[in-house]
Amino acid sequence: MLQNLMVAVIQMVSAKNVESNLARAEQSVVEAVEKGASLIALPEYFPSMHSDSSYKLKIAEQYGKGVIQDKMAELAQKHNVWIVAGSIPVKGRQADKVTNTSLVFAPDGHCVARYDKVHLFDFQRGEEIYKESDSHEAGLQPVCFDTPWGRIGLAVCYDLRFPELFRKLDNPDIIIVPSAFTVPTGQAHWELLLKARAVENQCYVLAPAQGGVHENGRSTWGHSMIIDPWGEVLSEVTEAGDAVICAELSRDRFNEIRQQLPAWLHRRL
Repeated sequence: MLQNLMVAVIQMVSAKNVESNLARAEQSVVEAVEKGASLIALPEYFPSMHSDSSYKLKIAEQYGKGVIQDKMAELAQKHNVWIVAGSIPVKGRQADKVTNTSLVFAPDGHCVARYDKVHLFDFQRGEEIYKESDSHEAGLQPVCFDTPWGRIGLAVCYDLRFPELFRKLDNPDIIIVPSAFTVPTGQAHWELLLKARAVENQCYVLAPAQGGVHENGRSTWGHSMIIDPWGEVLSEVTEAGDAVICAELSRDRFNEIRQQLPAWLHRRL
């Protein structure tokens, strides 16, 4: 098992056009590779942020094929890295809905994990309204995958508010949460929730986020983070805009925290 793992979290302010967003994502992946990262995570809906919810249906891909998936597979293989492709719209069981899906590509370019967002975001504050359930199908199960460093669990954005999902991840070493938090909810709860998930699960948390004012007029909170199992922030994006941050995850640090305070073993319920 690897003792240390250099990871990168990518923050974006995705526009509407898929092609331009993929080009920007590729630039960020190259930057992460140049910084030494071997596991790279993109934010929620990095290929497109559009004001028309039906647009996701137009760009949705069949699982296993499509321009977005092909590009992520190509980048993983070309740079010999793990890529957690934030989330993308994948065609659902119903013709008029998609799944908000996080895909993981191994260094050989193969997709080794698929997670469909379980909790759909319905929010209203004055004229600011989001109703993900109108255009999305909810996922049905938690998902983990294995790497040479350890076991990694997946979640997406609004999932962060449901600790029971993370308990179902079967003791992960890392949790990755691609997100696009609104400014009001992000300002109030983003860092608090990320730290809570890290501390209660005694694992590293990687949180790549959308962050800034988008072409569609929407504002997202950003503040992408990498957090250790003690709840300490190892790296953070403090300003709006595209960014790449890195941190080295230590197996010794992980083991030390779990040995000194073995809360995971003390669960009773």
